[in-house]
Amino acid sequence: MAILVGLPVLALSVILQSTVFSRVNLLNGSVDLVLIVVISWALNDKVNDEWIWAVIAGAMIGFVSALPVWVPILAFLIATAISIYLKRRVWQIPILALFFSTISGTLILHMLSILVLTALRGVFPIAEAFNVIVLPSMLLNLLAAIPVNALVNEIAGFMYVEELEA
Repeated sequence: MAILVGLPVLALSVILQSTVFSRVNLLNGSVDLVLIVVISWALNDKVNDEWIWAVIAGAMIGFVSALPVWVPILAFLIATAISIYLKRRVWQIPILALFFSTISGTLILHMLSILVLTALRGVFPIAEAFNVIVLPSMLLNLLAAIPVNALVNEIAGFMYVEELEA
C-alpha cells in the first residue's frame, strides 16, 4: 500500500518542484523538493521501503531534467543510504539527522550533476557553480526540510497505522 500512496506523492513532488519551486530562486539555486521528500521518508522510523522510493524518485527526476537518468537515481540512493545510517546512529536527535542528510544529499546531487554536465558538455566553472548554485540550494533545502519532513511524517503515519492491542 505504501508504494500505491507513494507514487502520487512523488509525482506531486516532482510536479511542484518543476513548476512552483523552480521559480523560488536564491541566486541560481532552487529547492530540491523531491530530494527532501526522499530523505524525510528514509528518516521515518515506520518506513521500510525507502530504497524503492529513492529509485522511483530518481527516475522521475531523471525523466524531467536534462541529466542522464542514472545521475539522480545514484544521488538519491546515496542520500538514502546516508539517511538510513544516520537514523540508526543519531536516533536521539532526528532534526540533526535531517539537516545533515539534507546538506550531504544536496552536495552529492549537485556535485554529481556538475561533474556529469562538465564531462558531457565541456568546460563548466565548478567553483562558480558551487557558489552560485550549490550553496544557495543547500540553504533553501534546509529551510524547506522541516515543513516537508512534518508533512512526510504525517503521510507515513497515515499509511502505517499501528494496531491497538485490546
